[in-house]
Amino acid sequence: MKKRMSVLVLVLLLLVCGGCASGEERMAEEDTQTQKPLQIGMSFDSFVIERWQRDRDVFVSTAMELGAEVNVQNANGDIEEQIAQIEYFIDKEMDVIVIVCIDSDSLGGVVQKAKGAGIKVIAYDRLIKNGDVDLYISFDNEAVGEMMAEGIVGSDMDVHSVLMLCGPLVDNNVSLVNEGFRNVIQGHQIEIIDMMHADGWKAELGAEYIYNHIETVKRADAIMCGNDDIATAVVRALAEKRLAGKIGVVGQDADLAACQRIVQGTQIMTVYKPVEKLAQQAARCAIELGEGRSVEAESTIDDGSYQVPYMTLEPVSVYADNMDEVIVNSGFHLKEDVYLNIPELRASGGSREAE
Repeated sequence: MKKRMSVLVLVLLLLVCGGCASGEERMAEEDTQTQKPLQIGMSFDSFVIERWQRDRDVFVSTAMELGAEVNVQNANGDIEEQIAQIEYFIDKEMDVIVIVCIDSDSLGGVVQKAKGAGIKVIAYDRLIKNGDVDLYISFDNEAVGEMMAEGIVGSDMDVHSVLMLCGPLVDNNVSLVNEGFRNVIQGHQIEIIDMMHADGWKAELGAEYIYNHIETVKRADAIMCGNDDIATAVVRALAEKRLAGKIGVVGQDADLAACQRIVQGTQIMTVYKPVEKLAQQAARCAIELGEGRSVEAESTIDDGSYQVPYMTLEPVSVYADNMDEVIVNSGFHLKEDVYLNIPELRASGGSREAE
């Protein structure tokens, strides 16, 4: 009788322990199933500049493929709105916040608040001053300016004087681009006869400059435009004054309209920045940081108070003779779109040698 009771007790104990184990396994399974995907908040300056829409789409699709969710906000060029968006992301307890800043000097405080809440912060393409971000990822912006200047210097135009119609100085990249441009231009004894900064990257301010300073414009052999959007407005204004093609124009971002002008001959060159690579790399870094892993950046940059990790990608100069290789073959723009206004080149594959 005692033996039977002992066996019965042993069986009951085994059943109870087995039930506990299976219960723990079920709870672990439920925890895994209910665990939220990594949450990324992304605040853009605006989508006025053509390229930002491409950056957004590639970043979001890459992050989603890696299992994260992305909440995209558009500040429409309003710095107070961008600060409010970052505050919103902090309240939502995002794992990572990615920022395309409007004003490099105005976000340090709110970025520090996000970091204090344990949220990782990435400065995307534009440096945030005094914020101690976890990563700054961008292109080599001084090299962008150097390439624009080299496009002017190396053109078949006789260039003695240039105008600089730049982006806003609140964008830290503008100073870097300008520095690279000036270093090359001044090294070739070319005079910079005037400089303008377009507030909020408003392209129409470039056109206004042409209309309001036409005598100065006529003295210039070439115009450096802060981006291709400004270049579009500038070339249209020059065309109205019958100066398009007579004054050389350079820009950056490889907007479709700029690529069309280059093959037509009304813009010397642009700088292509492979934004797909930038967005993909930034998305991967955001996942790694959000998961508590470290990101290896090749260098650091001084944000005014801190040395922050700095990851760079190389830009590429684009001219008529390498348009197919850099832009068309990479799929950045379609051949038929680039050569839209030159049917014979479109039909022959876009190469002038094919004529």
